[in-house]
Formats: sequence, structure tokens, C-alpha cells
Amino acid sequence: MPPNLVPAGSQLPALRHEITHGPSFAMLRVDLESGQSVVAEAGVMVARNQSVGMEAKLNAPRSGGFFAILKALFVAVIRKYVGGETFIVNHFTANQQRGSVWLAPAMSGHVAYRRMNGEKLTLSTGAYLAHAGEVDLGLKFGGLQSLLAKEGAFFLEVSGFGDLWFTSYGGIEAVDVNGDFVVDNGHLVGYEGNLGLTIGTAGGGLMGMVASGEGLVCKFNGQGRVYLQSRNQGSLVGWLTPMMG
Repeated sequence: MPPNLVPAGSQLPALRHEITHGPSFAMLRVDLESGQSVVAEAGVMVARNQSVGMEAKLNAPRSGGFFAILKALFVAVIRKYVGGETFIVNHFTANQQRGSVWLAPAMSGHVAYRRMNGEKLTLSTGAYLAHAGEVDLGLKFGGLQSLLAKEGAFFLEVSGFGDLWFTSYGGIEAVDVNGDFVVDNGHLVGYEGNLGLTIGTAGGGLMGMVASGEGLVCKFNGQGRVYLQSRNQGSLVGWLTPMMG
């Protein structure tokens, strides 16, 4: 992938990066000039140059001050134990000279890039990989119905200006939606735009829900973009469980 150009209206320049080995076993390399930083999910670093330092920090919005730190700690705890997100994230910074950091998700799948220019992108649990710039990560309550789905009660809401990389299990396909759209809950990576979301059955009543193998689905309505993943982690677990005795 060639270096990304800076879109009009962006406040900060996009970081040079390259995504390789996708869509099955993708790895992200971010090239940092002196003073540049990238924030990544804990445990996803593959390698880094010696010139790139690493610092662990709370997974909470950018802020300062004593009470802001307490709030950040509270939000980080909520994300960890309720939202399913990592308690700590790693900040990689090129100090005196340029360097690179290599990142890869835990599951075999792809890495997608999204340049944020003030929009909001909602991600399912575990889809976030890394970001750079003035980007904030917040919790979004998905409603009581979402407790029944794979995504759980909370989503990760990404907003601000900068670079965002997110991941999937399998390949990622972006679908532009205008109206009604149904996604199996195990195949949802994220969504953006003016889209409403409810959780329901795939159809066919109780028999259809049990016998079809589809279970619960995410029902969207409105206009926006939905990101799908080609594989389902729940199906993988279901396939492996009988083999584990």
C-alpha cells in the first residue's frame, strides 16, 4: 500500500504505513518520524526499531489534571470489565530519530485503515488495533438487546481527527447501506453514518432461530457504511469445542 495522502480538512498529517500479508494474516507497519507517536492495543506489537520507545498508559480519552486522571481510570476499568476492551494501551514514539513499529492482531484476519476527519465510527469489541493523532475512544451503550448478541452491551466509539486501524477475523468488506440491512451478529466489525441498530432473530420464528444456525442478527436502518468480517469467531469456538473433549 502506498503512503496515504493527507485528505483536505485534516488537522494532522497521516502517518506513513503499510499493511501486508492480508487479508488472512495481515500485519501493519507504521513509520514514525522523530516526535511522532502511534497508540496500539496491548499485546499486538510484533517488533520495533530501537529508536522507537514504548510507554504503557490507561485506555481512556486524552485529558489532563488530577480529576481527569481519576475519570480516565474509571473509564478504563469500565472498558476492561464491561466493554471487553483492553485496560492498558501502548504508546510508541520515535524519540531522536525515525523508526518503525510492526503490529498484528490476535486473530488471523485483515487490518483496515480509516482516516478520521471528525466523523464517528462504532466498532465491535476486539476490532480496535491502533490509532494516531487527535482520536478519542469512548464507550457506546448498545441497548439491552445487545446483551444477547456477540457484541455485548457496549461498543467502542471512535471520533476525532487522525489515523485509525481496525481488525477482523477473516477479510473485511465495506458495504454502503441505504435503507434496511441485516448482518449476522458474529460478522459485524463496525458501522458509521446515520444508522440505527437493533438486535433480532434472522427470521422464521423460534424454529428458524434454532434450526437455521443463524441465531441473532444486527438489523440496521438508515444511511451509512457497515464493515463485515468474512469469518465468525463464535463458529470457530463451536467447531473446536467438541474436539477438546
